[in-house]
Amino acid sequence: QVQLVESGGGLVQAGGSLRLSCAASGRTSSVYAMAWFRQAPRKEREFVVAITWSGGITYYADSVKGRFTISRDNAKNTVSLKMNDLKLEDTAVYYCAAARYLIGRAQQSTNYDYWGQGTQVTVSS
Repeated sequence: QVQLVESGGGLVQAGGSLRLSCAASGRTSSVYAMAWFRQAPRKEREFVVAITWSGGITYYADSVKGRFTISRDNAKNTVSLKMNDLKLEDTAVYYCAAARYLIGRAQQSTNYDYWGQGTQVTVSS
């Protein structure tokens, strides 16, 4: 089992920045990739970004390319998401997820075995 705990959400004005962190514990040696998904009110959960744990290969949703940056700290078992130039449409609950394998596309939520409880990000005008 792997436990994931997100932190760093909050309220920010449009154009501002925010950093989310996800701390992994438990059987982290079994993790192949970690990702962030988000879910806005009345919308389905959507992929944001993923990173492979060892090689650091990244995958970004088009909507966040150039604004969001994912990074990892293998020694601390943490993944961070730096979000710049935030827009109103970035408002959502952000979830950290971990996958033991990636079959097909990293964007598929079915790849991810473990999920955090989510952290709210609210962007105001």
